[in-house]
Amino acid sequence: MPEHIKKKLSEEITVLEHELNHELPKELKKAVAMGDLSENAEYHMAKQRQEFVRARLGQLKQRMADLSMINMANIPRDRAAIGSTLLVYDSTKEEKIEYKLVTSEESDVTKGLISTSSPIGRALMGKKVGDVSEVVTPAGKRELEVLKLTTIHDEGQ
Repeated sequence: MPEHIKKKLSEEITVLEHELNHELPKELKKAVAMGDLSENAEYHMAKQRQEFVRARLGQLKQRMADLSMINMANIPRDRAAIGSTLLVYDSTKEEKIEYKLVTSEESDVTKGLISTSSPIGRALMGKKVGDVSEVVTPAGKRELEVLKLTTIHDEGQ
């Protein structure tokens, strides 16, 4: 897992754990001291926030576990996979576009960083030079031909 992603996720986990274990209990205690809980908006808001923080922590910890399972040895050397950079010809737009397949945390379409879970990312996964992939995007159907492929292994050399 790229270190900057691990750091970003770890920082968010630390902030949320602090909120869950320190700030929210104080808010709940203050709200309870106000009396009648059935009409206590502060209490209900704090409880909702507590549920949200717990759910988000679960998602982040699961994502950390998923990302730590990425094994470089299992990433193909001859087909598009996470970390690959592809030069494709978009016949719909009649232009060449460069995409890099990244995790959802790194994705930035304006920079050509496409998540492997996005429609374009999924369509390009496993493709080789010369392969044509049809993808349905919110903007419509597109046909992408892989002109050049650089895998994460090539970039490491």
